[in-house]
Amino acid sequence: MISPSILTSHQHTEQGGLRSAAGTSLPATAAATDPGYAYRCAIRIIGELIDDWEYLDERIERITDEIETLARADENCRRLMTVPGIGPIIASAMVAAIGNGAAFAKGRDFAAWLGLVPKQMSTGDRTILGRITKRGNRYLRMLFIQGARAILFRPAGWAKHSFGPWLAAAARRLHRNVLATAFANKLARIALTVLVEGRSYAARVEPRMT
Repeated sequence: MISPSILTSHQHTEQGGLRSAAGTSLPATAAATDPGYAYRCAIRIIGELIDDWEYLDERIERITDEIETLARADENCRRLMTVPGIGPIIASAMVAAIGNGAAFAKGRDFAAWLGLVPKQMSTGDRTILGRITKRGNRYLRMLFIQGARAILFRPAGWAKHSFGPWLAAAARRLHRNVLATAFANKLARIALTVLVEGRSYAARVEPRMT
């Protein structure tokens, strides 16, 4: 939120002067007649922007705490939070979007709904995979990609999960952005398995295929 005083300080009068927060006109030559005028204005504006930034930080922290409290009180969210890379925000967003996940027959359907599957182009007897479709829930897709990146930053923990060997092999041949998207697809499918089957994540759990 930008303070009204910042907005009004940038308004111009018809005569080319500046209008102060109180609404009084300032001569256009104020900066020229007072060498410290521009400096004082800059300090004031920066100070107000810092105040706005701190207010937004406090508000984000407060809302995040509320989301975490709600997620820990919900059984489905608690199960989802056992999946690597999934915390209260992703878990609560997923439950809010699809409930218990019963609308999806398999994990690939959920990944497709998120827009995390590549477009397929056929040329003769060949099928070429293109970029992801980016259809469906854009916000939830972004969250899963962020969750995937969080896991990718900690390669030491890959081996204890069923996706460890796949991830290690994929990391050697895929660009990091492509890898993050592919891994987000896998995490989404694992998350749906956990949600639909009503159980917590186990290190060897596999995505629901049927």
